Amino acid sequence: MRKEDVRRVLDALIALYPEAAAELHFTNPFETLVATILSAQCTDKRVNMVTEKLFAAYPDAFAMAKLTPEELEPWIRECGLYHNKAKNIVAASRMLVEEHEGRVPSTREELMKLPGVGQKTAGVVLLAAFGDDQIPVDTHVFRVANRIGLCAETTAEKTEIALRQVLPKEMWSHAHHLIIWHGRRCCSARKPACERCPLRERLCAYYAQENR
Repeated sequence: MRKEDVRRVLDALIALYPEAAAELHFTNPFETLVATILSAQCTDKRVNMVTEKLFAAYPDAFAMAKLTPEELEPWIRECGLYHNKAKNIVAASRMLVEEHEGRVPSTREELMKLPGVGQKTAGVVLLAAFGDDQIPVDTHVFRVANRIGLCAETTAEKTEIALRQVLPKEMWSHAHHLIIWHGRRCCSARKPACERCPLRERLCAYYAQENR
């Protein structure tokens, strides 16, 4: 996609979603980390319902590290995949206490050493908790970016690299939220609502292909 078309895509999404921002609720880096781990294959709305009670009872790594995974599971059962999530959250909390004095590290390298933290989760924490310019690629960003033609990649990791090259760095974080909102509200996985999408004319590779 040409630079001027990338700019037009961003302008269209900004006009469509002027309020686009993170929809997970958190107030500090530790809450950001836990909420992001819980959000895998779960809606932000459901995670927010769970974390409201969870963070009131276990507000930091020191409190969470005292739990066993089995003790944490009932608190997060509604988020799905709760066995692995509980195991990772407890292990990550213990590592934070033992190696980082309970604080969440602010570098991608250190974050990705924590159990349950991959490239996407690290990017979200760096973006949301520390204000870094990041473009984390979740399922929505991967689907929409490749569908409309911002890039043409086969993995989330390659998509993130491609988007870093295509998008202006100062727009990475905002574009992350814009694309997620578009994926949730219009460009869905099974049936994209092309009839009401402002990108369909001349800005979407998928629409052009489907209507060739």
